[in-house]
Amino acid sequence: MTTDPDDRELWSQTGFGVLFDRHARAVYNHCFRLTASWAAAEDHVQTTFLTAWRKRDQVRIEQDSALPWLLAVATNVVRNDRRSVLRKLRLFRRVATETTVPDHADDVAGRVDDQRQMSIVLAAVNRLPRNQREALALCVWSGISYPEAAAALGITEGSVRARVSKAKSRLTELLATEQQVVTVVEGR
Repeated sequence: MTTDPDDRELWSQTGFGVLFDRHARAVYNHCFRLTASWAAAEDHVQTTFLTAWRKRDQVRIEQDSALPWLLAVATNVVRNDRRSVLRKLRLFRRVATETTVPDHADDVAGRVDDQRQMSIVLAAVNRLPRNQREALALCVWSGISYPEAAAALGITEGSVRARVSKAKSRLTELLATEQQVVTVVEGR
């Protein structure tokens, strides 16, 4: 009877393909929830695993799962990409050139709707304090346990639980207000 190796064994044996297959979907979903863009999420997954590959000799998996560490790397990748985009936007504003936006009419309607809905949620999430956003993204969106999130964030499990609880309460208020605004604007 053969048992699947845990992430620590895969990491040390450079079974990186299996590690990618095991966690790519979770990292992809995490990145989508942080960006509200399927295309950006795909790019961020690639960057996350490239970073993991480059650091494979330096990183030691503390528990049996590399997922908390990979999600923390993905969060940093998204954050760095946002900074880069903001720098480019500031540069473009100084240059004051017009850019053309490609017509995306052929995109799948479901993806467009998903992105619109996720943008609304992400706008509300971005109004939360950073510590609550990170705890929410790890525990609620990506489904890792409170102890794993605590290890990834370097805080206690109780702090993670408190942050998630506060984030959920505040999001409920923010999204209810957002729905009222949409209803008034659309005349429903």
